[in-house]
Amino acid sequence: MTLAPYEADLELLRKTFSFFPTGVAAIAAVIDGKPEGMVVSTFTVGVSMDPPMVLFSVQNTSSTWPVIHNAARLGISILGEGMGPAARQLSSRNKEARFDNLDIETSEAGAIFVHGSAIWLECTVRSENLAGDHHVILLNIESLHADADVNPLIYHGSGFRQLAEL
Repeated sequence: MTLAPYEADLELLRKTFSFFPTGVAAIAAVIDGKPEGMVVSTFTVGVSMDPPMVLFSVQNTSSTWPVIHNAARLGISILGEGMGPAARQLSSRNKEARFDNLDIETSEAGAIFVHGSAIWLECTVRSENLAGDHHVILLNIESLHADADVNPLIYHGSGFRQLAEL
């Protein structure tokens, strides 16, 4: 195997990154009385156990992150297998229809969670750091729930996948 020096080829970089499987996270909150949210596949758990922290990154061009980043609490839902259609809906350009017909739950602090998810985390923003064409968002976990009976939705090879037992 020979490594090639990286040259500005965004398509090659995007394809290379697609070979790493990730979970799919919906990040949502009630803002001005209505649900707002987005989907990311750049979510990382276990950043810190004490205090408990997670992180994700978001493109600088996102029009949703500026709307939800000041929410008192953010709901993180690690979507469950079979929720590809929900992920597409939550990430659609039609912001008004993102939550249509989805089974959601809202915490007292305004964090929104999607039923059928493997994990729910209620978080507060700890920091935002510029990282090239993205911002890296570090979150404090304030409360959590995990459903051991739900496998996560996986994003790999530019498509949604499910876990399979060996």
